[in-house]
Amino acid sequence: MDLTFITDEHKALIMAWGIKIAVALLILIIGFWVANRLTKIFGKQLERNKVDPTVVKFAKSLVSTGLKILIVLVAVSQVGIEATGFVAVLGALTFAIGFALQGTLSHFAAGVMLLFFRPYKVGDLVNIGGGQTGTVTELGIFNTILATLDNKKVIIPNGTVSSNIITNISGQGTIGVELTYGIGYTDSIDKAREVILAVGKACPWIIDDPKQGVVVAEHGDSSVNLATRPFCKSEHYWDTFFYMQENVKKEFDKAGISIPFPQRDVHMHQVK
Repeated sequence: MDLTFITDEHKALIMAWGIKIAVALLILIIGFWVANRLTKIFGKQLERNKVDPTVVKFAKSLVSTGLKILIVLVAVSQVGIEATGFVAVLGALTFAIGFALQGTLSHFAAGVMLLFFRPYKVGDLVNIGGGQTGTVTELGIFNTILATLDNKKVIIPNGTVSSNIITNISGQGTIGVELTYGIGYTDSIDKAREVILAVGKACPWIIDDPKQGVVVAEHGDSSVNLATRPFCKSEHYWDTFFYMQENVKKEFDKAGISIPFPQRDVHMHQVK
């Protein structure tokens, strides 16, 4: 191949551009590594200051994104492209992409609002829109991530979260466990109440204040329904629920208290 058309001037230009591109790539590689390190240091500093984990994760995402955008601008300027012109092009591109990603941007905006108003934090047990119930493991820029009781990972867009009813089950620190037990009409209410309170007293997670009580909630079709609401720490909700359900049944059996179930009496009449 004849390369005689490449003059010394061309070679110098190619060399100059090659150096600029190499420097720009070096800035990107080292800069991104430094950005990741600084983001980790920033996150650890927030954790040392006992900042809410929800805020820590969100802040780390914003810091990382901001630093990397700045590094890209510096790298581009090394190539010889004016930063102002690049920013203008980036702004126009962002505006165009914005129309295509309106849903994604709305999830980002919703994430900022959720972080600001704090209806829940990492570790809270929540119910969203009456559908998904689980423990919040992460409030990200675009999504909220829940871990369900059966250890499923549920990812919900922040826009969906903010547009639905949010029930923070554990946000108050303590929680009442709603329980109802049906007994037969011939069984003693007082005896059943004693059994339920005794099981509650033996439960290792039920707290003394507020005090547990047992009341007659309803005269059902086939049972007298007794309601109780023992309180426990939020993280022990399910432990308390399952403990009471199992042990009340066992103690009812020992005490001879029946738990009726729907049944039907059929009377046969002989037609003459």
